Amino acid sequence: MAEPSPPPSNAGLRILLSKDRPAPSPPSTAGSTVSSHADRDRIIGVFRNALSMTEPPESFALQTVQEAIKPQKETVLVLEENQSLENALRTLLQELVSSAVQSSKKIMQYGNALDSGESNCLITRLLDIVLYLCERGHVEGGMVFQLLEDLTEMSTIKDCKDIFGYIESQQDVLGKQELFGRGKLVMLRTCNQLLRRLSKANDVVFCGRIIMFLAHFFPLSERSALNIKGVFNTSNITKYEKDATDGISVDFNFYKTLWSLQEHFSNPALTSTNPAKWQKFSSNLGVVLNTFEAQPLSDDDGKLNNLDQEEDAAFNIKYLTSSKLMGLELKDPSFRRHILVQCLIFFDYLKAPGKNEKEGPAGGMKEEIKTCEERVKKLLEVIPPRGKDFLKSIEHILEREKNWVWWKRDGCLAFEKPPFEKKSIQAGGRKRKPRWRLGNKELSQLWKWAEQNPNVLTDPDRVRMPSITEYWKPLAEDMDPSAGIEEEYHHKSNRVYCWKGLRFSARQDLDGFARFSDYGIEGVVPSELLPPEVNAKFSSKPAEKVKRVKREDLKGSSAQPKEQQIAATPETDGGGSGGDPEEGAVPMDSDNGAAEDGQKRSPEEVSGPESGQCEPEADADDNMKTETTSRDIRAGEK
Repeated sequence: MAEPSPPPSNAGLRILLSKDRPAPSPPSTAGSTVSSHADRDRIIGVFRNALSMTEPPESFALQTVQEAIKPQKETVLVLEENQSLENALRTLLQELVSSAVQSSKKIMQYGNALDSGESNCLITRLLDIVLYLCERGHVEGGMVFQLLEDLTEMSTIKDCKDIFGYIESQQDVLGKQELFGRGKLVMLRTCNQLLRRLSKANDVVFCGRIIMFLAHFFPLSERSALNIKGVFNTSNITKYEKDATDGISVDFNFYKTLWSLQEHFSNPALTSTNPAKWQKFSSNLGVVLNTFEAQPLSDDDGKLNNLDQEEDAAFNIKYLTSSKLMGLELKDPSFRRHILVQCLIFFDYLKAPGKNEKEGPAGGMKEEIKTCEERVKKLLEVIPPRGKDFLKSIEHILEREKNWVWWKRDGCLAFEKPPFEKKSIQAGGRKRKPRWRLGNKELSQLWKWAEQNPNVLTDPDRVRMPSITEYWKPLAEDMDPSAGIEEEYHHKSNRVYCWKGLRFSARQDLDGFARFSDYGIEGVVPSELLPPEVNAKFSSKPAEKVKRVKREDLKGSSAQPKEQQIAATPETDGGGSGGDPEEGAVPMDSDNGAAEDGQKRSPEEVSGPESGQCEPEADADDNMKTETTSRDIRAGEK
């Protein structure tokens, strides 16, 4: 019969197993195989001697295997040799546990010296050696998981806590890919057996440690930890009294109504699909909520129950169902929270999304669920202490649970992504064209250059204010009649361009800025930019427009309203009016009016007949002289 091929995990067995020793002689008889009892005892003796060594396992573990096993092949251990080694180690582990029990010592402390503070437990030493051999691929990878399962089955609950502490400390090594694939099912079976042995009320912390270990040891998308079919634990039956007894001081009907809700909580699927059961549950829940609302709890009730202590938070309560305790339980805030939180979990299951729309509750049931849920939340808010904080925590937990519900309904798709590995270019291989961040080399270099020169945007050579001559040059070209620029495309029609130009002129050319009131935006353009015929048009000063009102008209208008008097004030071209009561008082829009007037009419029109329409009165010449003098003074000040 052909020799069985070795398992895949043995492919990496080191050839060092046969190093520094002569090759084994071929077996002469079938009775000399490694599966005999004599060889098993010899293997156990070799490992017993190894346990007494104080060096780390990496210094002697491989030599121990070389001495214990004489492989038939120089490269790998065959299946029979691995099985013989595993049986010998399991027998040695059982002997060590029996010796620890006979010596009345804890299993994970057997072998420690009383006076020495160092830990030299024989069982821990054996597990370390086997774990090292499994990690390096010298022996079959699932051997250490089998030893841990045997150790937990042979130990008490107290000793299992210490054993599980060792498992937690080696979690990173046990979770490596080469070991995880060989022992994940054994580890899952070991943890599930421990959970079955533990009490759900007295060993809450230890149960939590096991569940947290499984959550970290297995990937998030592992389906073995999920209740895919949604099966409920109907074996957990809450027993309560069916008939009333003598001496009961509480309403027995309410007692039965309250505890009958547990029948619906234990199997929500049956209640949601049966209309009769739903109506019964709805009526019973209404009675319970009405009672809780009629008997609110005070802050003193919350203090008497010591809900703030950490010991109560770590203790899972299984409430007694005796009718004699009904009065005390109604005054217990934790009892009320226990019932109301069960209601929220029940409602959350009924509202859970299904694959089909028909799987959800009907329209009438939705309204009842919404109404009852609001009442339950209001009751949780008023239960002391810190009712609002407690409700907020419960809502957060239920909201996160919806994500898991959706994930399970969609088939538990794997959402882990393997790490990205960069492929190295082989020697002589074809080199791929480099990828540029912005599409090509030039744009990428330009982007990189901008990052390395952050001050380039504030460089004075790049950011500067243009000169007046440079800025007004486009407008000067438009003003040339030979250019033939239409009014629609003229630069003076661009309000933003004109506004910016006025700001530049106000800073650099104050005299040119003053011409705006006389000639408009075209008068601000420097004269050296304009053609001779256009420049002559703006070089001479416009004649002043003086409109006089006869004295008899002024006397007659003194009785008019103030608004009409302001409207009748003579217009000026920027200087003070000689006919005003106060010298220099001009309307607010006098500059704009002058600018518009300068744009609409040329200087020849302004100096035409209108300039000679002054009244030949005695003081007209004096007023003209006064106005001319005041303008000259202001021009000198500017």
